[in-house]
Amino acid sequence: MTIVSSFLTFPCTSWWAQAQKADTIVFDSAEYFQKMSYRNRYRVAGANNSILLSLPLVNGRNQRTPMASVDIYNQGRWQTQHWRSLVSVYNRSPFFGHYELGLKPLFETQYSRLVDFNMQTILWAKRQLKLGFEIQETDVYIKQYPPDITDLRNIKDANCHIPAYHQVFEDRIGFLPGLSILDLLFSEGPAAASLLEKTK
Repeated sequence: MTIVSSFLTFPCTSWWAQAQKADTIVFDSAEYFQKMSYRNRYRVAGANNSILLSLPLVNGRNQRTPMASVDIYNQGRWQTQHWRSLVSVYNRSPFFGHYELGLKPLFETQYSRLVDFNMQTILWAKRQLKLGFEIQETDVYIKQYPPDITDLRNIKDANCHIPAYHQVFEDRIGFLPGLSILDLLFSEGPAAASLLEKTK
């Protein structure tokens, strides 16, 4: 199966449920950035609800720019803030310590382009899930792909029904579907891949 996808930041479980079935994933660097999307945001668990972590962008989010040209605004301390948030909410999760050392360098390396940081988050999660799909990139925008190619460029959280798993604040706020792959990995560790295989 071939998938075409946007460059997403730590994609949600819905995306990975599709990705684990793929032979090839083609990332679209020519599509225009879409505000209010997961191209520069990812959602994690919080004590009272989910938390949306956003990467700040040069020229803000209201830009009509191909993804390959979107730059991260690195003058602030977004990486430190994101890492502190992850440690704060997941430090007591079963597998945070298992992934911590390998994940932290992503938040210590400065990336200029959004697509470069996003690709590193995808490659990191791909290694943890032990998935074998091939990665390609296209710099030609195609609005509509043929039916034999699955287009995930507008994927939504609600598109997948992943089996419930234990989350860090589930006893307080209930199960939160559609979070970043980080939540599943920190909660289930090596069992995350098999759980994705059971997704409808």
